[in-house]
Amino acid sequence: MIASPESLKEFCKASLAREVSPEIHAMAVVLRLRHPGAVAILAYGSCLRGVEVADTLMDFYVLMENFSGVSQNIISRVACCIVPPNVYYAETEFAGQRLRAKYALLPLRLFVKWMARETSNPYFWARFAQPSALVYARDDQTKDEVVAGISTALRTAFANAKALTSEPDALAIWTAGFNATYKSEFRSEKANRAASIVSAAPEYYREAARLLAPEIPVHANQTLRRLTGKGWSILRLIKAAFTFQGGADYIAWKIERHSGEKIILTDWQRRHPVIAGLLLLPALLRKGAVR
Repeated sequence: MIASPESLKEFCKASLAREVSPEIHAMAVVLRLRHPGAVAILAYGSCLRGVEVADTLMDFYVLMENFSGVSQNIISRVACCIVPPNVYYAETEFAGQRLRAKYALLPLRLFVKWMARETSNPYFWARFAQPSALVYARDDQTKDEVVAGISTALRTAFANAKALTSEPDALAIWTAGFNATYKSEFRSEKANRAASIVSAAPEYYREAARLLAPEIPVHANQTLRRLTGKGWSILRLIKAAFTFQGGADYIAWKIERHSGEKIILTDWQRRHPVIAGLLLLPALLRKGAVR
């Protein structure tokens, strides 16, 4: 029997309602206080895969009603519209330890828009085809909108992944899809990153694949997607350099953590992260520290 769209939404609703750690809840409270107009807060990434909070930055999306909630600065709002999302840094003390997070900020309607299969850039739908948690929602209508957006992300990601392999196994399909989407960004992770992401939640991906079996494959130009995706990545990195406090040190730490490639930053590089990043990029590419 072919699963109905509502079945996929019920799957997403249950997945988004997953329990999260006290640390994730504590950081979500900090973000809600910082952005009182937030309509929803999503946690995703390694903080949901059992990685110790001391060993990573927690990842969040803070969704707003509209662009006026993103920033009082008109330039910042325009930047979010053209090259979403805006990325910021937050930290707090909890139970005697320092919690750190990076979070993306953008309107809910734009978040949902970027999940559609007409969107060639996988930046949003590849992330939210992976397990996430809805830590806060303003009301039931907002929750339904987020669920609809995540459902669309799963459809788009799986339809693209099905075109990349002839393997019938659900986990192999998802792995092929994530391998391709990682290549559309500058990534510091090892080549087996996609497989490790899928193996962290195999039942989630198998059930999603069962519900998505009728999806028609999307055959995209992968070369063009990689080139345009990396261009988007450069623009996002440049934009984040103006909002992400401690960003240069975080990027250096993350590259070392995932690739083993030690990067020593100078004070000048910390003061000029955009220029330093562009100067370092060729060497990092040669060494395989980013791909």
